[in-house]
Amino acid sequence: MSEPANSPSSNAAPWQARVLTLYPEMFPGPLGHALAGRALNEKLWSLEALDIRRFAKDKHGSVDDHPFGGGPGMVMRPDVLADAIDAARLPAPTPLIYLSARGHLLTQARVRALAAGPGVTLICGRFEGVDQRVLEARAVEEVSLGDYVLSGGEIAALALLDACVRLLPGVIGRTESLIEESYESGLLEYPHYTRPQEFEGRAVPEVLRSGNHERIRAWRQAEAERTTRERRSDLWSRFAETRASRA
Repeated sequence: MSEPANSPSSNAAPWQARVLTLYPEMFPGPLGHALAGRALNEKLWSLEALDIRRFAKDKHGSVDDHPFGGGPGMVMRPDVLADAIDAARLPAPTPLIYLSARGHLLTQARVRALAAGPGVTLICGRFEGVDQRVLEARAVEEVSLGDYVLSGGEIAALALLDACVRLLPGVIGRTESLIEESYESGLLEYPHYTRPQEFEGRAVPEVLRSGNHERIRAWRQAEAERTTRERRSDLWSRFAETRASRA
């Protein structure tokens, strides 16, 4: 019997994730539940969290020090983190990513590229950040989830991994549901409705009850465009430019 089209080959290596963190007990966390957790149990992907503090240079387990030039907070030491990276990094071409508020914005396109590769090694920072020299010496890519600051990289790492894992073959049963999601077409997704047909005086749009698939498709496209135009002018501008160039 042949394997389903959305099932990974029995000979294929699972997608691998390694996370360098000061709080390995935070993993798998929510990734141990629902779709990601089931896929982890089925060995569609693997996860290993490694404690950076294991590579400290003194008996106190110190991983940070005061910043040169003064200022508040502490900075993660480059020698400690470099040893952790060298011991734990997955082989090339697996990306090495530091979750950082000053990194490039994570996009769905980048998530798709990561999910299509062999896996990812993630670095979760703490304190005021990481010594710049280790980022340069180990060619670390910096990635941000958005224009806000978290207390550490662990939550960002969980979000990045969840975004990747759900795209892996075999994780989501109906892969066609991925095609119409937000960002896949350059637009935010259209609104959804289900039973009951009327809720607190609000009815499901008539077009969705019409059974006319062409009308439904056109309505959903119009709603996706309207929502994107109203909520994300940056996405709308790119979408409009792309559409104009194809006209």
